[in-house]
Amino acid sequence: MTVRHALLALLSEGPKYGLRLGQEFEARTGEIWPLNTGQVYTTLQRLERDGLVESDDDADTGPKKDFRITAAGDEELRRWLRTPGDNGAPPRDELVIKVLVATQVPDVHVAELIQVHRRHLVETMRAYSRLKEDAGEHDVGLLLVVDAELFRLDAVSRWLDTAEARLRRRPDPDAVATVPARPKLRGRVGARR
Repeated sequence: MTVRHALLALLSEGPKYGLRLGQEFEARTGEIWPLNTGQVYTTLQRLERDGLVESDDDADTGPKKDFRITAAGDEELRRWLRTPGDNGAPPRDELVIKVLVATQVPDVHVAELIQVHRRHLVETMRAYSRLKEDAGEHDVGLLLVVDAELFRLDAVSRWLDTAEARLRRRPDPDAVATVPARPKLRGRVGARR
């Protein structure tokens, strides 16, 4: 979720001032993603510049200055909500990069590195599970964020299992004289027909 679109969504409910927008953003995302007040006001200034929100020019310029969504802002919000994310290329994932790099670094035991990260994932999943247990059913924003994170962490854990198995089966790198050409991932995944 972009902050820009999150603020438009909050303003679609009615006029609000910047500090309140920041507080509502954090509350609705389960307080998982803190939002800097400066980022809220910078984003509001850009949205106003782009004609997606407006405020009273002669109104107080302080923290209680109300902003409201424009028709163009409402249209932008609805377009963003209906537009699927870009799944054409995999995002840069630090753990994937670490494992890939580790396979090339001399004297690095990749299976051990994978175990370190797996233990960390399990601890993190336990912490999220406790957070989920402590949350009330009324805290839907927090529960949705925690569920999404638990699913993501589970997928990462399964990827580590797969990576470990694949690396165990790989041929001896010294025995491979040439690397065969491989298909390009970019442009093939998620391509529209």
